[in-house]
Amino acid sequence: MSNIMFIDDDLDMLSINSRYFSKEGYQVKTVSSAKEAVPILAAFSPDCIILDVMMPDQNGYETCRELRLYTNAPIIFLSGCSSENNKIKGLLIGGDDYLTKPYSFRELSARIQVQIRRTSGIVHSNTIAYPPLSINLALRKVFYKDDEISLTNREYDLLYLLVINIGKTVTFEDIGKHMWGTYSENDRKTIMVTASRLRNKFASYEALNDLVQSVRSKGYMFSHYKEL
Repeated sequence: MSNIMFIDDDLDMLSINSRYFSKEGYQVKTVSSAKEAVPILAAFSPDCIILDVMMPDQNGYETCRELRLYTNAPIIFLSGCSSENNKIKGLLIGGDDYLTKPYSFRELSARIQVQIRRTSGIVHSNTIAYPPLSINLALRKVFYKDDEISLTNREYDLLYLLVINIGKTVTFEDIGKHMWGTYSENDRKTIMVTASRLRNKFASYEALNDLVQSVRSKGYMFSHYKEL
């Protein structure tokens, strides 16, 4: 049974979501104020957080930044604004998905399942290693030799997908489906921004400079390389 947390100032929606997802088999915690969320995290330990963007005490983007200091649980934004810029902003500051209101319970349920499945899969081997790079799958951490490379959830997910397909082109569609369960052309810009941030972090290490390669108009590839 998975734990999910709803953060929303709309008490009616909290009640409706709580009833629906409790019937779906989830342990549900509802919070009506962004400032109340952090103290509850440790005790409840959510597997997924559903976060409203527009709240009076603190908006969802600010709340996401604060939550990321305490948890790596996937965060799904809910918003009445469907603009591409707002979606990209939410994903870049640490969100994992963005759903526009009004939404169907079935779609939200599917997105929650995708995020929980993505972050809680069974790990048969704790480490993938291409020295001097290594990925600790259990901790979702990436290292250059003994130094940790700090990645966001989105950057980690992209790297992992490329690594398990080493030497192959991973298309934008493949990446989108891995990250969100679905793909549309509007997701391409978000993927490109994520890849650029990942490559910039690797650029600090000479041996990793050409590790993530862009395949023009198609996607990205994790390339073979020789240790320096």
